[in-house]
Amino acid sequence: MRIFKNKLVRIILVLVIIFSSVWIIDSRNKADQHYSKAMVEFEAVVSERNEDSYYNYLENYSNAARPNQVIRIEGEDFVETEGVGFSLIDEFNNMNEQSVLTPEEGSISWQVDVEEAGLYNIRIHYYPIEGKSSAIQREININGDLPFMGADYVIFDRVWADQDDEIRRDENDNDLRPRQVEAPQWLNAPFRDSEGYFNEPYLFYFEEGTQTITLTSKREPMVIDYIELYQHELAPTYEEMKVEYQENNLEPVSDTFIKVQAEDAVRKSSPTLFPLTDRSSPTVEPYHVSKLRVNAIGGQNWQQPGQWIEWEVEVEEEGLYQIALKRKQDLLRGIYASRTLTVNGEVPFREMDVIRFNYSLDWRTDILGRSEEEPYLFHLNEGTNTIRLTVTLGDVAPLLRTIESSVLDLNEMYRKILMITSNTPDPLRDYQLERRIPDMLEVFEKQAEIIRSVGDHLELITGERSDKVAVLHSTVRQLEKMIAKPETIARQLDSFKMNVGGLGTWIQTVREQPLTLDYLVISSPEAEMPRAAATTFEKVRHEIGAFLASFSEDYDNIGSTREHGTINEEVTVWITTGRDQAQILKTMVDDMFTPYSGISVNIRLVQPQVLLPATLANEGPDVALNLGEDVPVNYAMRSAAADLTVFPDFEEISERFHESAVLPFEYNEGVYALPEQQMFPVMFYRADILEELELTPPETWDDVYSMISVLQRNNLEFYLPIDDPMAQNQTLLAPNQAFGMLLFQRDGKFYADDEKSSALDDEIAIEAFNQWTQFYTNYKFPLMADFPNRLRVGEMPIGIAPYPTYNMLTVLAPEIRGLWEFTTVPGTLMENGEIDHTVPSTSIASMMLQNSEKKEAAWEFLKWWTEKDTQLTFGREMESILGEAARYPTANVEALSELPWPVEDYQNLSAQWEWVKGIPQVPGGYFTGRHLDNAFRRVVNANENPREALQDYVRYINDEIKMKRREFNLPY
Repeated sequence: MRIFKNKLVRIILVLVIIFSSVWIIDSRNKADQHYSKAMVEFEAVVSERNEDSYYNYLENYSNAARPNQVIRIEGEDFVETEGVGFSLIDEFNNMNEQSVLTPEEGSISWQVDVEEAGLYNIRIHYYPIEGKSSAIQREININGDLPFMGADYVIFDRVWADQDDEIRRDENDNDLRPRQVEAPQWLNAPFRDSEGYFNEPYLFYFEEGTQTITLTSKREPMVIDYIELYQHELAPTYEEMKVEYQENNLEPVSDTFIKVQAEDAVRKSSPTLFPLTDRSSPTVEPYHVSKLRVNAIGGQNWQQPGQWIEWEVEVEEEGLYQIALKRKQDLLRGIYASRTLTVNGEVPFREMDVIRFNYSLDWRTDILGRSEEEPYLFHLNEGTNTIRLTVTLGDVAPLLRTIESSVLDLNEMYRKILMITSNTPDPLRDYQLERRIPDMLEVFEKQAEIIRSVGDHLELITGERSDKVAVLHSTVRQLEKMIAKPETIARQLDSFKMNVGGLGTWIQTVREQPLTLDYLVISSPEAEMPRAAATTFEKVRHEIGAFLASFSEDYDNIGSTREHGTINEEVTVWITTGRDQAQILKTMVDDMFTPYSGISVNIRLVQPQVLLPATLANEGPDVALNLGEDVPVNYAMRSAAADLTVFPDFEEISERFHESAVLPFEYNEGVYALPEQQMFPVMFYRADILEELELTPPETWDDVYSMISVLQRNNLEFYLPIDDPMAQNQTLLAPNQAFGMLLFQRDGKFYADDEKSSALDDEIAIEAFNQWTQFYTNYKFPLMADFPNRLRVGEMPIGIAPYPTYNMLTVLAPEIRGLWEFTTVPGTLMENGEIDHTVPSTSIASMMLQNSEKKEAAWEFLKWWTEKDTQLTFGREMESILGEAARYPTANVEALSELPWPVEDYQNLSAQWEWVKGIPQVPGGYFTGRHLDNAFRRVVNANENPREALQDYVRYINDEIKMKRREFNLPY
């Protein structure tokens, strides 16, 4: 009986397994069919929505021939240039023929004879000469026309390497992150999608006959040897490659085991790809329980499509090898990171086009192959071979293209709804949106189907439902609710905007493909791989050791530079930012300051609030960096900051900056700091939305008034900046920048009587204040808004914000790249017909303390820190670590001009910088911004008369200024 029961159970289990397998296969087939159907619909939507897309371009030429020929265009055979700086070079960098230098702006054209019309790929043989350390950007036109969107933003890499062959250590025995320097070489690169949405190189259609190719420089110079039209061929499959191995008598090697530490990469495509310190596991190599060791590479720095890292491996004999990677992918849950592997510049077989690395919290060793029992074998030549891993979106690329198009469509529909309901719709009113926007429900149905298909396919290929699909399903559910009950759409508008914004964030998150590597193993197939994961005992020992070490290690002390030969003096420098910035400064001091000055620098990372009590206790530093604009004058009033004008070369040093950057540090005929950074407002706008509304960016405030009526008629808004007085860490409320613009453009000022009293009760200031408050009382501008996000969704298609907002939009809003721009703020028409675009600025200070006993050495450090080369190096290093989001707003005029800004954007920035004016810091001046804000809120919230409100608070400001001047024995 028991035997019968056991057999019955086994039979049932087998039937369940068979049924489940059939059901899973059937489900997958249905999901694939569902996804394929949705993709067809999606591409139709894209084609209909954007005629200039690359996909639509390919569709238009889907029947065109693919001529199997290579047409070379020599660089020196150009027919026309526009701009200056183009020149021919003979035998450049070991080339035996001529090449052409193309500068960072201008255009160059070639003519090419095409014998057979059809689609061609294009590749370029170029040399990345020294520029501003960013990727090279070009626009390609054929016969004077841009073939498709994306051809205006083609990126070509530079080559980077570690500066030092050996890892250096500081006096605390911690490894120093090696600086990245350019290692330029001749490169051959195809024109491809810089966003990574299309895995194959771009195809371009050429008619038969003489055609003109034009390259327009957008950023950085390059030397061009030649350009080729060719046909990109897919790599053979592994099965086809195995046949080729047999034909060439290639056999697997034996008794070979080569370990290449990943941090020993020889070349990289970006300076962000520097070696890392990983202390997550005792199995990483090298390892120390408490000291920092450089032992990995990649991570979040290696996540953007197109980034590559290359290693060299020496093998003793030609043959077939297996490749394994010790890796960790613990940052992208619910999806996988993808890489393309090339050996000696070629994809060895098609399976290496997209290698998946699934999510795992622990280190693991992946042998490249169908399985560990069936590894792929790679042909390596005797001697030096190069192995490169490149970030690719792989199978995720069409999903991202899908959602990006959906975001743009849903944003457009959101704006249409907003134009009817406003951003505060009446919850009890039926706006009959389905009648007033006839295509609304159809768009919602299409997008719900497309987004659901993406979510289902993502679950299918990853095998799990994670947070990566939650926002997709949430959006689908809301779209279905709105389709079922259109009368509720207005009530769901806020959550709809949040879901669409969530889709935009989803694009950014999934587009990033982080992966960390510890080492690579190149071995014979039978070799046993080292254990990647730590044992429980190793983990416990590691955690206990790290805990005990935390009592003795001083992680705030970045260290000094006494290791250098002749040290005359030592200065102490406090920095109040982060460890990355402090470590960069430490490395720069070691390389660029101490060896030449003989001055050792002891750098400490401290909290900003520590400086004051330390100074009062006479325990402060010689120099403090990264201080707020108000700090130097406040310290100067208390005789705690050193006057820099006593140094004979001060005037020469001050010429590095605009006068507006130094002004806030002037007090009582002295200057008590040098500016590190200077920030000021510019005007950002969505070019696509303004064009849709038949508007142009306003040049004057009268133009703004004309624009406001059109925007508000469509329930859109103009943004002016307002600081939140309750914001965390808001120790000083600076005068409002919008008010400062209106005041300065009227030739007004904040202080009068040699800065002994406020000038805000002057008629000019009252007029500016009245105009400022009217934007909020008469025109109902919002008091608080997340401008970058609202610009992203199109709800605020134009606004004024500090120029570092550019960095945020560049990195966090990739779906609107090319749709937004920035320019000078609106100005006031002057009597001479010129438009005054003056704006106030804010500066970050570097200050010398009065109690320093080494003022001469401290002055040498300040001069070095604020000079062009130092600021330029620091800015580039910051960007190399944190990416474009950390582009440094240096106050040094020459340094900013050489940071990696696109040419057109820098020209716009420079144009606004010419109109920047500083706000003086005076005793008691902290009341100015505070009471200006109080007066503003009394007018806006309590409907008080602007003149009376401002004059009331000016009395408080004057009383405080008088009291402070009396306190510090100043004439009042």
